[in-house]
Amino acid sequence: MISEDPAIGPALRAAHAPQRFEFDDLDLVMNMSGCAPGESANLRWAWTDEVEWEPRVRMAMSSEVVNRYFQGRENVALALARRRIRPAGDVRASIALIPVVKPIYPRYRAMLAERYPHLVV
Repeated sequence: MISEDPAIGPALRAAHAPQRFEFDDLDLVMNMSGCAPGESANLRWAWTDEVEWEPRVRMAMSSEVVNRYFQGRENVALALARRRIRPAGDVRASIALIPVVKPIYPRYRAMLAERYPHLVV
């Protein structure tokens, strides 16, 4: 959804800010990076530690926090202060991307309501 969005996908690709998300309650990691020039997609995702890029920022949080975040229901500044999100690396680069990603929140909530109503916050 994010990669294919005509505004968000290219903006994240151009940001050159690879990120690693750790969902500690699920023992999962997700790495995200912009695609290389010439590739048709904007972003590439890998649910593994074995990626060919180095993340600029790392964020550790629970799956509950990230779900609230993508619904626009988690205040990032407060989550950082209360250590619900534990960052490492270039945190400013990640925070600068929040306004870019914000338009996806209503679409994410709609997708949850349709497919996974138990996750709507």
